[in-house]
Amino acid sequence: MSRIAVLGVVSAILLYAGPPLIATGAWVALAVLGVVTGVIGYLYLSRRFIPAKYLVPGTIFLLVFQVFPIVYTMTTAFTNFGDGHRGDKQAAIAAIESDSVRQVPGSPDYGLTPALKGGKLVFLLTDTKIKQVQVGTADGLTPLPGAKIGISGKVAQAPGYTILTTPQAAERGPEISALSVPAPNGTIKANGLSRAFEGRAQKTYDAACDCVTDAETGRRWVADGSRGFFVDPSGRHLIQGWQVDVGFANFARVLTDPAISGYFLGVFAWNMVFALASVATSFVLGLGVALTLHHPRMRGTRIYRVALILPYAMPAFAMLLVWRDMFNRDFGLINHMLGLNLDWLGEPTTARFAVILVNLWLGFPYMFLVATGALQAIPRELTEAAGIDGASMVCTFRKVTLPLLLVALSPLLICSFAFNFNNFNAIQLTTQGGPFPADSPQVGATDLLITYTFRLAFGTGSAQFGFAAAISVFIFAFVALVSAITFRQTHRQEEVHA
Repeated sequence: MSRIAVLGVVSAILLYAGPPLIATGAWVALAVLGVVTGVIGYLYLSRRFIPAKYLVPGTIFLLVFQVFPIVYTMTTAFTNFGDGHRGDKQAAIAAIESDSVRQVPGSPDYGLTPALKGGKLVFLLTDTKIKQVQVGTADGLTPLPGAKIGISGKVAQAPGYTILTTPQAAERGPEISALSVPAPNGTIKANGLSRAFEGRAQKTYDAACDCVTDAETGRRWVADGSRGFFVDPSGRHLIQGWQVDVGFANFARVLTDPAISGYFLGVFAWNMVFALASVATSFVLGLGVALTLHHPRMRGTRIYRVALILPYAMPAFAMLLVWRDMFNRDFGLINHMLGLNLDWLGEPTTARFAVILVNLWLGFPYMFLVATGALQAIPRELTEAAGIDGASMVCTFRKVTLPLLLVALSPLLICSFAFNFNNFNAIQLTTQGGPFPADSPQVGATDLLITYTFRLAFGTGSAQFGFAAAISVFIFAFVALVSAITFRQTHRQEEVHA
C-alpha cells in the first residue's frame, strides 16, 4: 500500500506540474521533474534497492524544503530582485511604454467590458459611435460578431466569453490597468473599469542607442546594465527597471551604508541577549517545574502537567496579541492588578523586559515537556547510588542529573537558540520593534535582526528581496557558526559521559 501511495503522489505531481511547465517553456524544470518521476517509479516498481525506498523520500523532502530555499536565498542575495526589478529588460521596456500611454486628441473612445477567454483576461470594446464590438488582447483587435450590447453600452452577452461582474473586475484591477491592446494608430488602455481610450506611448525605446526617449520633452534615459535602470545624465532613473546580477553590492551595503551598519552592532547585541535570555529563562523554569513534578512524593502530577502545557497548546500569535494588550499603560491588566502606571512598551528597558517575559511564558512549557521526558529516561539507581555515597540533593543534581540532562537536551537548546534568534512574531506582534527614538525612527529598542531586516527591505513602500536575502545570509551564517561550535562541544560532552 505504501508503494502504491508513493507512486500515486508522484504521478499526481507530474500531472499537476507538467502542463504549466510546458505552457511556460520551462524545459529544464520539466526534464528534472520527468527524470525524478522515472527514477522513483523504477525504484518502487523494482524488488531491489530496499534501503533506497526509505531514503529517497526523505532526501527529496530535504532538497525541496531545506536545500533549495537556502540556495535560492543565497543566489537572490547577489541580484537586485525586488519591486521595479522583477522581470527582464524587455518586460521593463514594455511596462515603461505602457505606463506612458496618453490619449491622443480625437482618438476613438470605447466602452469597456472586461471578460475571460480560456482563463485569460480580454477587453470587449464597444465603439461608442458605430456600436461595433471588438475583442482586445495583447495581440491586437478582432471583430466579435453576435455580441449583445446592454442599455448601459457595455456588452451584456458574448458567445464563448465569460463577462466579469463589477466586483470581479475590481479584483483584477491591476491586471486590467496593465493590459495594453495594440491598435492601428496607437495602443488601447483601460480608463477605470468601464471605459477605454486609444493613445500613444509618450516614452519609447530605441535599440540603436539602448535608451528611452520622451517624445514631448526630448529627455533621454540610457540603459545602465550594472544597476538595471534607464538613467538620465543627472543620474535619475525611471521607476521601472529589470533584474541584474549586482555581485556583492548588497553585502557591501550592509557593511558600509551608515543607515544600516551604524545600528547593526546594537541590534545584534540585543538580538544575542534576547535569544540567550529566552533560552536560559525558559530552560531554568521548565527544568525546575519538571524536577518538582518528578519528585516521587509529588501528587496530582497529571493535572499539573496538563495545566502547565496550556501556553504551549494555545496559538502563539493570539497569545502575543493578548500579552500586548495586557501591557497597555491605560487599560492593561498588569498595571491594573499591580497598581502601577508604567508605560511597559513605551520605554526601552521595560519593553525589552516585557518581550523576554512573554517569550518565557510561551517557551517554558516546551522545555518542561522535554525535560520531563529526559528525567524519566535517567535510571533512578544512579541518583539513589549517589545518595547512598553521601551526596546531597544539590550535589546529586550537579554531578549526576544535570550532566545527563544536558547530553539529551543540548541539541534542543541549540535549536531553541536558533529559533529565538529569528523570532519575528514575538517582536512584531508585541512591540513592532519599538519603542523608537525620536532621532532614529528606523530602528527600535526591541528590534531583532530579522525585524530590522524586514523594515529595511519592505518598510519603505517597495520590496527589496535581494537586499533582504543578503542580510538573511549574514544571519544564517552566524546562527550556523554558533550551532556548529555548540554541537561540537555537545559531542565532546557525550564522549565524556559515554
